[in-house]
Amino acid sequence: MASPTNIIRRKSRQIMVGNVPVGGDAPIAVQSMTNTETCDVNATVAQIIALQNVGADIVRVSVPSMDAAEAFGEIKKRVNIPLVADIHFDYKIALRVAELGVDCLRINPGNIGREDRVRSVIDSARDHGIPIRIGVNAGSLEKDLQKKYGEPTPAALVESALRHIDILDRLNYPEFKVSLKASDVFMTVQAYRILASQIEQPLHLGITEAGGLRSGSVKSAIGLGMLLAEGIGDTIRVSLAADPVEEIRVGFDILKSLRIRNKGINLIACPSCSRQQFDVISTVNELERRLEDILEPMDVAVIGCVVNGPGEAKEATFGLAGGEPNLLYVDGKPSHKVDNKSIVDELEREIRQRIARQQQVSHPEKIIPIKVLS
Repeated sequence: MASPTNIIRRKSRQIMVGNVPVGGDAPIAVQSMTNTETCDVNATVAQIIALQNVGADIVRVSVPSMDAAEAFGEIKKRVNIPLVADIHFDYKIALRVAELGVDCLRINPGNIGREDRVRSVIDSARDHGIPIRIGVNAGSLEKDLQKKYGEPTPAALVESALRHIDILDRLNYPEFKVSLKASDVFMTVQAYRILASQIEQPLHLGITEAGGLRSGSVKSAIGLGMLLAEGIGDTIRVSLAADPVEEIRVGFDILKSLRIRNKGINLIACPSCSRQQFDVISTVNELERRLEDILEPMDVAVIGCVVNGPGEAKEATFGLAGGEPNLLYVDGKPSHKVDNKSIVDELEREIRQRIARQQQVSHPEKIIPIKVLS
């Protein structure tokens, strides 16, 4: 189901986070952050792999100590996704993870301390080809800005960001991206709008401390959606008090809803009503569970009755229209009847067979197993 989009991306300088381009005409990258203890290498590696398996492009890891820096080096050896090290205050940690192969440094130059320390970090980043992420947060604004503005405001966030940017400008290091995060949607959106017109660097979007899975997803979708629809944003993180894997899923759902980037199944489903010919809600929940490992983009429609069912089904790769009997559409055309007990199995089988055929055309040397989960 293709639909036109009038979104015109803001032109930004492109940087490289490992092998992932950010900014310019690159796809908007989706990232998350580990919440394991970094010194627990096995747990952190397992979480990074789980994030990668659901489509994460970049993963951030907190590195609060030199012990964590050494653990980070071991973690980096065991994964193949770009890693960002989140560092505050201690410039020596930044220098160490640069030696250990970090792909991006999340620092605020202003809280590293003396300019000679900042210069040593930037020199190391330059030598190793490592970009910087400046991260401004409404909850940790500089004390003088808190006093000047009385409370966090869009202007305060932008002024804080420009201070850090000025340091990098003086050190002639343009390889950075910037985030301006607050838990308030309107504050965040306005801050990004202001800064977007003042710098050429890519912008990392997020609504910080957005909340739990449901409320945080809604708040993030509104805030990030407003900016993305205006063409602002080059990489996103949905910040949830939930499993980080959910942050990646919600991030891609936001991008899919705006037709900016497609990854995984785009499930179109009716809210169900008394006209439904099968249990739409349980069917959709089970399909989501079974198909969550699929990263290939595909539209799948599940509609419970004949009022809207055929129309939606004809626009999807696979579409099920409820009726007596239910009718499965393939590539917009009626294919065959499906009874209520077989809906989930049949849809999963059709989807996985289609993907297997596509992959075999792209990679004929590979044999793709077709599995149906129960």
